[in-house]
Amino acid sequence: VQLQAFGGGLVQPGDSLRLSCAASGHQFNMYGMGWFRQAPGKSRELIAGISWNAGNIYYDDSVKGRFTISRDNAKNTVYLQMTSLKPEDTAVYYCAARRSAWTHDWSRYDYWGRGTLVTVSS
Repeated sequence: VQLQAFGGGLVQPGDSLRLSCAASGHQFNMYGMGWFRQAPGKSRELIAGISWNAGNIYYDDSVKGRFTISRDNAKNTVYLQMTSLKPEDTAVYYCAARRSAWTHDWSRYDYWGRGTLVTVSS
């Protein structure tokens, strides 16, 4: 499985942005997916996770109520809709796939996409 994340950019506080992560390869619908982010000088953190059928979804408290993770298995794509963006959301965002349920532990993911930079600044 190859993952490609895109959709990042420079936005102002309060703006919205949607990240997409397109997967190539088969059996995408069997993978748990996670969106991670890593800000300068900080460790990589899971901000949203989604199970293969979207029946189990997780959000970190820092994004709960503002971000929405979703997936379209027919399109082999997972999304991260971000609203009410704040300067502290500035980071490189990564999508990751795991042949099992999503997890907080980034080392347990099997595949990673290249990061996409989100910068929130006025």
